[in-house]
Amino acid sequence: MILFIALMAYIVYFTALRAGTFVNSPYNQRQDAFAKDTVRGSITDRNGNVLAETVVGDDGTETRRYPYGSLFAHVVGYSSDELGKTGLESVENFELLTSNAFFVEKIQNEFNGKKNQGDTVVTTLDADLQQAAAAAMGDYRGAVIVMEADTGRILAMVSKPDYDPNDIASRWEALNTDEKNSPLLNRATGGSYAPGSVFKTVTALAYMRQDAAYRDYSYDCRGSITEGDTTIPCAGGAVHGQEDLESSYANSCNSSFVNIGLHLDISGFRDTAEDLLFNSSLPGVLDYSKSSFVLDEDSPTSEVMMTAMGQGKTTVSPYHMTLITQAVANGGTLMEPYLVDSVTNYTGTEVRRNVPQSYGRLMTSDEASQLKEYMAAVVSEGTGSVLSGRSYTVAGKTGTAEYSTDSSDRTHSWFTGFTDIDNPELVITVITEGSDGSAGGKAVSIAGTILDSYYN
Repeated sequence: MILFIALMAYIVYFTALRAGTFVNSPYNQRQDAFAKDTVRGSITDRNGNVLAETVVGDDGTETRRYPYGSLFAHVVGYSSDELGKTGLESVENFELLTSNAFFVEKIQNEFNGKKNQGDTVVTTLDADLQQAAAAAMGDYRGAVIVMEADTGRILAMVSKPDYDPNDIASRWEALNTDEKNSPLLNRATGGSYAPGSVFKTVTALAYMRQDAAYRDYSYDCRGSITEGDTTIPCAGGAVHGQEDLESSYANSCNSSFVNIGLHLDISGFRDTAEDLLFNSSLPGVLDYSKSSFVLDEDSPTSEVMMTAMGQGKTTVSPYHMTLITQAVANGGTLMEPYLVDSVTNYTGTEVRRNVPQSYGRLMTSDEASQLKEYMAAVVSEGTGSVLSGRSYTVAGKTGTAEYSTDSSDRTHSWFTGFTDIDNPELVITVITEGSDGSAGGKAVSIAGTILDSYYN
């Protein structure tokens, strides 16, 4: 009886939670059987624009076509007999090879030896916004993610450099061996970067949780801070003078945040980072790089100093930073991010629809409200002031993450934030790779260009 109950429980678990993973696995040979009877369905954006479709020739030859070329390469992915599948082409493979055409039509097709038309996957993506994001990025390496603040719908996901999935098979060797540009990598979800000052959101939250009098915090910035053999300057050697926590955050003052880090309980700091899903699995369907927070009680003082300001060994993906910002904008609750709005048959009849769901609470509503105020100050009076005075309001955090190459010191430029402060609408994260130090605000400028295209 125990064995029977255990078996039944596993069958229910497998059917409810694991079946989709197995049916979409490239090792599942049943998929080939589906393809023998079904023409692979289309993928569209939320407005019906076709992002991927199968064109059937007069001789019955099927060719997968991507009308937007490289624009959706990483998020939609590709489907190739030789190379397999990536992105939504892989995640939604079962739906695309399932036909919910009218049953009479399916019977007629069977008698006539014709294939059924697969279902259509309607994504949450917006082709206009995706084009605006790609154009704003230009030739910069990096990524952009735009998400609805209160639903978790992902409206745009751009990764640069990219590739054209229409000729992926013929260019595979060149693309797969290009280690300098890594065009096959989805930097939005799979990129692993030093967060720079966007991590100060995590440090600020840890301090708020550990010191009830955080509103009374005061620090006199003199352009740098030294502890032991380690000296950390503020960006450009700026001297910020007397600051509280809000102005330290708005000015992105390295010295002040290092000072905060030196007074944090490291175990509590780690707990806060892990509450924000560092060292954890992330919700979502695309492959991603897990973010890393490695501080512990045995970490040297220099590593604590670096981590508090977003350098050191801490790494994060643009996707993860978007989720953290979305939780702040949404009162502390993270919504499940999703990319598929609905599945329809090829005539447009709805088969299933996804609805917004809460993933969980990452912080209290009071904590989120306080962080929103700090992020608003970044734009109203701090390092993101270029985004002020527009037809929409913005709150956010800028960041510059330094790293060294064999030939020079380089920086990644970050911005993560949200629009309409009183009733948050869009969450956006931008990262540009490998700028020189003078281009530290590039991500802010790109974010502004993208948001202008959306609102104006």
